[in-house]
Amino acid sequence: MTMKIASKKFRVGEGDKVNLRKWPTDVERLYRSKEQYQEFLAEHVAQLSAQQQLLYATNSHAVLLIFQAMDAAGKDGAIKHVMSGVNPQGCQVFSYKHPSPAELQHDFLWRTTRDLPERGRIGIFNRSYYEEVLIARVHPEILRSEGLPDAVLDRKTVWHDRYRSITNLERHLFDNGTRIIKFFLHLSKEEQRKRFLERIDEPEKNWKFSLADIEERKCWKDYMKAYEECLSATSTGDSPWYVVPADDKENARLIVSRIVLDTLAGLKMSYPKSGARRRQELQLIRKALAK
Repeated sequence: MTMKIASKKFRVGEGDKVNLRKWPTDVERLYRSKEQYQEFLAEHVAQLSAQQQLLYATNSHAVLLIFQAMDAAGKDGAIKHVMSGVNPQGCQVFSYKHPSPAELQHDFLWRTTRDLPERGRIGIFNRSYYEEVLIARVHPEILRSEGLPDAVLDRKTVWHDRYRSITNLERHLFDNGTRIIKFFLHLSKEEQRKRFLERIDEPEKNWKFSLADIEERKCWKDYMKAYEECLSATSTGDSPWYVVPADDKENARLIVSRIVLDTLAGLKMSYPKSGARRRQELQLIRKALAK
């Protein structure tokens, strides 16, 4: 059985006004059983591994995957399962927490820019510079702690200025060969509640939960508004956002992997061809080895 996933269905169009209440957190299952899910995922993982090798061989593009979501939406699991077959030498994952004192001495894009993938590789940001227009917007005291000039803090356009900085950076990266795929794992508040309870009730998951998670949950409406404005302002034709229904973790992983595969296929990569001189050189080496 062939599984069909239309990537465009989850894509935020450039200029679209996002209302997350109109975007589903759950869609019809793409698999009939756990066994079929494993089969579909394994197929995607194998294709991703082959595409990553091709990306490395052509050495003309880099790929950056950005994951943003509310707590317990499944970012870690999506990264772990979808990228499980990719050569670790060609892929790096970075997770970003609260900026360090040293990082706060720089502009808000500095710390993530250091970790951008080089050509031929895949970079993954588990949270990213988008935190600076999400959590910093929900909690303005974070913005005030960043040492910015008063003139910047007093501007009514501070968030739009940051959106512009982000889109300018992403346009620059696109022009230099980096393809950016941005995922918002769209989790319902009810499903988050269930997952939080699992983290409390299952001892092996206790470490994933903290009181801070409950405090952030109280700001749900503020976060949804921040996400809506962010997605609306920063989804572009070259660096789009995808709103992935995340109430079903397995479904979300299949959707994410399909979107990554479609993006890589769009690069139309092929292995470098050997010229006449190179073929002659290889034949000489072959003769030497055959002795």
